[in-house]
Amino acid sequence: MSKTRFDSPYDLAAPAGAEGWQEMYPYFMTFQENRREEEDGRFWFCDSQHWPTVFKPFDSITIEYAIKTLSQYNTRQWLIPPAMGIDYRIHNGYLYLSPVGVPPEQIEGRVPHFLERAGHYFANWGDMLENWHNKVAAVIEEMESLSFETLPEMLPLEWVTSGRAIDSAYDMQTAYDRLIQLGYIAWQYHFEFLNLGYAAYLDFFGFCKEAFPDIPDLAIAKMVQGVEVDLFRPDDEVRNLAKLAVELGLQDVIGSGSADDILSALESAPNGDQWLAAWEKSKHPWFNFTSGNGFYSSDKYWSEHLDIPMGYIQDYIGRVLKGQDIDRPTEAVRAERDRITEEYAASLTDDESREAFMGKLGLAKVVFPYVENHNFYIEHWAMGVFWRKMRELAQVMTDAGFCNERDDFFYLNRYEVPAAIFDYGSGWAVGAPATGPTYWPAIIEKRKAMCTALATQTPAPALNEPPEVITEPFTIMLWGITTESVQGWLGGSRDDGKLTGMSASPGVVEGRARVIRSPEQLDEIEDGEILVTPVTAPSWAPVFARIQATVTDIGGMMSHAAIVCREYGLPAVTGTGSASATIETGMMIRVDGTAGEVTILAQ
Repeated sequence: MSKTRFDSPYDLAAPAGAEGWQEMYPYFMTFQENRREEEDGRFWFCDSQHWPTVFKPFDSITIEYAIKTLSQYNTRQWLIPPAMGIDYRIHNGYLYLSPVGVPPEQIEGRVPHFLERAGHYFANWGDMLENWHNKVAAVIEEMESLSFETLPEMLPLEWVTSGRAIDSAYDMQTAYDRLIQLGYIAWQYHFEFLNLGYAAYLDFFGFCKEAFPDIPDLAIAKMVQGVEVDLFRPDDEVRNLAKLAVELGLQDVIGSGSADDILSALESAPNGDQWLAAWEKSKHPWFNFTSGNGFYSSDKYWSEHLDIPMGYIQDYIGRVLKGQDIDRPTEAVRAERDRITEEYAASLTDDESREAFMGKLGLAKVVFPYVENHNFYIEHWAMGVFWRKMRELAQVMTDAGFCNERDDFFYLNRYEVPAAIFDYGSGWAVGAPATGPTYWPAIIEKRKAMCTALATQTPAPALNEPPEVITEPFTIMLWGITTESVQGWLGGSRDDGKLTGMSASPGVVEGRARVIRSPEQLDEIEDGEILVTPVTAPSWAPVFARIQATVTDIGGMMSHAAIVCREYGLPAVTGTGSASATIETGMMIRVDGTAGEVTILAQ
């Protein structure tokens, strides 16, 4: 018998060994006992699409940045008519969200404000976006200029003679404070355009649903595909480097080995200098790219782990040598886009409707690239610099004895770091041992054990009683959370070997499943397999050359997994809820991306 509601967060206990986990995170990010009646009266869903793993305490800063800034644009700047912000809590180490709707009686009053404010951006999109790129570049440049160094034995003499009268500990504290501010600014820029891009698409979507009542959601999404986006440039760069290696006869030098060994060997290889010049040109900015999603301090960036892009290049070289076409099927994708557009435009019998259709589609296509491009510039590039600078600080504090390993420093939350920095500077100033080295290591070990315990338990997909009908458009479009999917979660797994989800990218294929839960497992994927995962990251695109299709637990029509699969011509079913838990590596499955159905054929 199906349940009618999910567990309350107040009744959902932590796994053994994780008791007291709430101490790791800021108070306002956890469910508070004195707010139980209010919090239990709301529906919360787990955002494993963006934050699929348990947070180290410091890493929860990305929730603060992302959800707060997303919300301020909806609620206070754009005045999106039906949607305000998204409330957020951490429970048992995972993020839960609860969208806040606008009271129905207030929606109409917000419409003229939204039209005026959004209209200004739509009318001046090119100029505003150029300014955006300049602003983001300035933030990245300033973050790069920050430095964290061990406090010196004595201050420089010129500081004395110039009367500077401020010490190095102050510089460390202000550098940290400024890094926090710059990260926050970057995330404000992140959402400056994003929901306008989605709003333009939703406006087009709504027009299509009214004009063509039987149109599939997938057909609408395909009409905005085939656009050039910078998020795909890192993958394009490694593809081009692979082709260049073969053209220059360097496939034997580059085809195997570590990045360091290959780059050294190329210095003396014929044509090696030409390939190295292309490599260096690709590195900046396109190797400011992570194999994760930029939300965790543990994400590995190409620029710091050159074996990652080199490995993709080696894989592509092998495919070129086999005579395979390694380019994205961009022309075919665009041809399908244009075919569908022409078909529906031709079915409109009056000029006014056809003009409205083409106008709304035109706006959606203009603004749509930002829906993906922001991801490269903020999550990947800006956050890559942010995490690198934080690791510099972490190394200083590790050398000072505050933790045993550099990455342990991220078990302090962002509000505890200033106290630790001041403690370090105070001990340095006094000439006596700081307290931190005898205080933090034990707390860090306790928190590491908590995080390990929390990771042993799969997060509940949702909390409390769901609404009878889910109508909030962003929840459906981005996360793929619908009335039907929630009822599927409550009803448990089907016994007919089938899973349903979003028909995110068309096509039908059969193949062997490969279940992947983290970027570290990507090298396990073999040619012709079907990727099954809780969620993909945009940076997984280079492995799409190996797979036939993608299946995810969460994600809507405009999730990154759906968009990337459409651009790469791969069938995809997103938002299945439980595919990665139901399907096992090695199972034969059929993926019907057109119908949104996955069938287990054989164990």
